[in-house]
Amino acid sequence: MDVIELLPRLQLLRFPVGQAYLWRDGDELTLIDAGPPGSGAAVDALAGTLGRIRRIVLTHFHWDHVGGAGELAAATGAEVLAHHLDAPVVRGEVPGPPPVFEDWERPLHAEALRHLPQGDFVRPPKVTELSDGEVLDFGGEAHVLHIPGHTHGSIAVHLPEYGVLFTGDAVAASPVDGAVMLGVLNLDRAQAVASFHRLAALDADLACFGHGDPVIGGASAALRRSADTYGPDH
Repeated sequence: MDVIELLPRLQLLRFPVGQAYLWRDGDELTLIDAGPPGSGAAVDALAGTLGRIRRIVLTHFHWDHVGGAGELAAATGAEVLAHHLDAPVVRGEVPGPPPVFEDWERPLHAEALRHLPQGDFVRPPKVTELSDGEVLDFGGEAHVLHIPGHTHGSIAVHLPEYGVLFTGDAVAASPVDGAVMLGVLNLDRAQAVASFHRLAALDADLACFGHGDPVIGGASAALRRSADTYGPDH
């Protein structure tokens, strides 16, 4: 796990597949996504040097984002939160629907699977279910936005006081040139595009993606420029 400081109170945690973010309010920590299965111990060790993980906010149910949540919740007592449409998948009660692949995405998916542990993992037994418009008690006020498309229950988290936006996999940065782009491996492309436009309309200086380098400075403008290129046929 690589650790990159983005702000004095915000660190990016990068894994072989995907990434998470650790936000600090004094000695109270909030984890945005939890990394793939097997990542819990490394995240817990890092967090222990800074404070206590109070909550784990999951942007969606995919393994590279929720795999460490159960292990971390058991170790720290942290509350796990996810949108009510994805929560049953996070708990392991139902299988998650697979993406609707575009042909060029299949090799990307196969490569990601190659780097993820196989078999099931520790699931959090309890998940607090979220809805659009809720406000969570960290980062000043953390606004929850339901942004379906990547999964039915994908969410973003916006911290207006700090100009920070966590997009989950609704938006990504290209591994080739770092350009802001629509996230891949979506369930519903039309919904994903609409969600991208919703996020681009927010006021954010720093945009933190589930995959790829964050946009540091002028994030809203970068998201708007990219979102404007996406339509039903793009």
